[in-house]
Amino acid sequence: MAIRRALISVSDKTGIVEFAKELANQGVQIISTGGTFNLLQKEGVPVTGISDVTGFPEIMDGRVKTLHPAVHSGLLAVRDNEEHQKAMQELGLDYIDLVVVNLYPFKETIAKPDVTYEDAIENIDIGGPTMLRSAAKNHAFVTVVVDAGDYGAVVEEMKVGGDTTLETRKRLAAKVFRHTGAYDALISDYLSKLNGEPLPESYTVTYEKVQDLRYGENPHQQAAFYKKPLAATGNVTTAEQLHGKELSYNNINDANAALAIVKEFDEPAVVAVKHMNPCGVGIGATIHEAYQKAYEADPTSIFGGIIAANRTIGADTAELLGSIFLEIVIAPDFTPEALDILMKKKNIRLMKLGELSAAAERKPEWLVTSVDGGMLVQQSDVHSLNETDLQVVTDRKPTEEEVKQLLFGWKVVKHVKSNAILLAKDDMTVGVGAGQMNRVGAARIAIEQAGEKAAGAALASDAFFPMGDTVELAAKAGITAIIQPGGSIKDEESIAAANAHNIAMVFTGVRHFKH
Repeated sequence: MAIRRALISVSDKTGIVEFAKELANQGVQIISTGGTFNLLQKEGVPVTGISDVTGFPEIMDGRVKTLHPAVHSGLLAVRDNEEHQKAMQELGLDYIDLVVVNLYPFKETIAKPDVTYEDAIENIDIGGPTMLRSAAKNHAFVTVVVDAGDYGAVVEEMKVGGDTTLETRKRLAAKVFRHTGAYDALISDYLSKLNGEPLPESYTVTYEKVQDLRYGENPHQQAAFYKKPLAATGNVTTAEQLHGKELSYNNINDANAALAIVKEFDEPAVVAVKHMNPCGVGIGATIHEAYQKAYEADPTSIFGGIIAANRTIGADTAELLGSIFLEIVIAPDFTPEALDILMKKKNIRLMKLGELSAAAERKPEWLVTSVDGGMLVQQSDVHSLNETDLQVVTDRKPTEEEVKQLLFGWKVVKHVKSNAILLAKDDMTVGVGAGQMNRVGAARIAIEQAGEKAAGAALASDAFFPMGDTVELAAKAGITAIIQPGGSIKDEESIAAANAHNIAMVFTGVRHFKH
């Protein structure tokens, strides 16, 4: 067998002229359509129009041109099947040995901020996916190319034997079905959202590989990093790595967790994360001040951590960052002086985010979590509070400063693994109790970490108190204000304990479990 007849129809014409010339030089007859035909003809490549093959004109603005038996018989005929051979001969049809197709730019079209529904629909390719699927199904005999990156390999194999190997055709066919599957997933997602069906009966998602990873959470686990095809800016998938070695699986997870917290704040903020939990968060008049507070929150745990900032990193902050070992620093940008300082450290990873949206502009996204045999889908937790949302349930109302610290603590505790207790004071975290099996245990850890700083601090709890023991523990530590969702059958017990110790307590009516 040899490739002697090819059909080429591409929207992305990168490298297609050179590829077609190589095919022509090997004696391949090239059939083409529309704009691809015009380009190849202009570049002097011998080419036959699709209408000359089908005997039917391209009609309806090109919507109908390749949907014809003369095309699909040539693609789907099983070459060693006598009945198929007989049908081809009787009908005067010829085989097509190579299909080179890429699709209308649907993704690029819907990515435009001013895209219209009509424009999106017009960029749904029909003939292209149909040819690709026909050729890929019949890969025992037909070579199908959807990626310009494969042009060179196909040409080289043809030079050796006139055809591609079955192994190559299998590989290319698998790529085709991945490609058309992703294409259809984008279309279904677009239309489902337009119809107000974010959680339909069949949930199909597609992601594009960013990179293979050395391993997953542990060295014995295989892993790779993918991103959404239309991922928004200001996240770890779109950040530009300016310095340092390749990101690891755990780096990416931790950086994502740090960014989720720092996006809660409009004022200058710095977040330090270890193992998906914040170990230090600070806000200040400048990013330098915010980092100092984040560092002071837990100078031990920050070592080897991930730092996220919501302002450009300057030289003064870089000097402090460079004085300890950090895995990643991720920020909207770095000044040239800051880069000079930090790039002296070989292993630190520096990630440039670009502009971050205001906290109030954040929209929930659909998060997918794998479970054995399935997956869970939920909206991201972007719920926010302001002072008017707080319900004071104790005799004493919180002071203005206590309200400030309560709201600060509330923004952070929602990102701590439940059961979660967080202590806040002077615009910084001073104690974090994460992922405990009972709430009073989380409180003990946070209070122990805070030490003397617990006195006068505000306590935030991600969920209600099942009994009054956490309030009693807080009182012994000198905590003066508490924020919690409320809603327990024993709320009155906690309120009575707070009143007994002159603690101001507010309910939010919202919980923030994070598993």
